[in-house]
Order: sequence, then C-alpha cells, then structure tokens
Amino acid sequence: MTPDAARQFETMALDDFEELLLDKPRDEKWELIGGRVIRGMLGARWEHKEIVLNISTALRNHFRATGSRCRAYDETFWLREKSIDLKVFPDVLVFCRKLTEGATSVHDPVVLFEVLSKGTEQRDRSEKWALYQKLPSLQHYVLVERDKAQVEVFSRPDAEWLDYAMLEGIHGTLKLPAILFEIPLAEIYRDVFL
Repeated sequence: MTPDAARQFETMALDDFEELLLDKPRDEKWELIGGRVIRGMLGARWEHKEIVLNISTALRNHFRATGSRCRAYDETFWLREKSIDLKVFPDVLVFCRKLTEGATSVHDPVVLFEVLSKGTEQRDRSEKWALYQKLPSLQHYVLVERDKAQVEVFSRPDAEWLDYAMLEGIHGTLKLPAILFEIPLAEIYRDVFL
C-alpha cells in the first residue's frame, strides 16, 4: 500500500476503536487492522458461510471426540491484540485454553482460517497476514478459496514460518499438526462443490 493510499483510511489505537464501536451501525462490520479502521457490511455469500460452518463443525466434533481443550469459534468472536492495534473477526479461530467468564475475545489463537473472496483476499494475504505472523501463539494460518477447491496453509513448526502447502481439488487433506487435526478438502467444500 502506498503512503498516499494509507492516508485515505482512518487510523486509531485499539482503545479508541473500542470506544468507536459503541456507535457502529448494526448492519456494518468493523475491524481494526494494524490501527487502520475497516468498515464493511454484514453478510456474505452462502458459499462462504457453508465453508465456515463445515470447518468449524469438523473442528468442534474433533475436539469433543478427542477430549481436547481446544475450541473453535467463527466470524463473531474477536481476535484482539493491543500491541499491534488488531481487533478482527477471523472466519474461524482456534485457541487451546479455558476462557474466562464473559470473554468476548482471545489474543492467543493457535490456528486462523480466512475464506477468500475478491473483496477480502488482498487484505487477508497482506495486511492481516503481516500482523498474524506477530502472534506468538499462532501455528497455522489457512487460506480457503471460496470460488474453487483450493486451500493454502502456512505453518510455524518452530520459531519461523517455514512451511507452506497448497492443496488443490477435493481429493487432498488439510493437516494441522499443532492441533492434531486433519480434514479432507471434500469436507471443507461439502454442499458447495459436491
């Protein structure tokens, strides 16, 4: 993003953004990405929602079946990190600890999923990804194409983001070792392409 383009956007600290949220119209979705306020409308195409539900349902079933303390939340649970002025709604986030009563956000996800659309892809691949890499707890970042069967996964098995894989078609399997989870792409895209 050029300096001139960046000046077009409203910027603020996380505390100020949270105060501003009190005045947010009900039909809008606001996020803070590195201090930049992003305003959008609520709602998504059905394909997006179906993919998110497929992923979050598979994760929830896996965690329950294995007795894992990990949990998955989708689209309306905040990822919040004050040190990088970040407050966003990832499409699916996984964290592996008990929440305090009344919590509305986490700062320590282990896995983040974003479902890509033409309107969000650039932001998910650049601005969000640059900030997500700064989260010490994050082990996997998964980009799921909405309009074709393709999944990309960035992994940090140690201290650095060294692993990358692209899966194409419905016959592959997404593997996330940090949470001992695997899901066939056919399940991610169930009722969308199948």
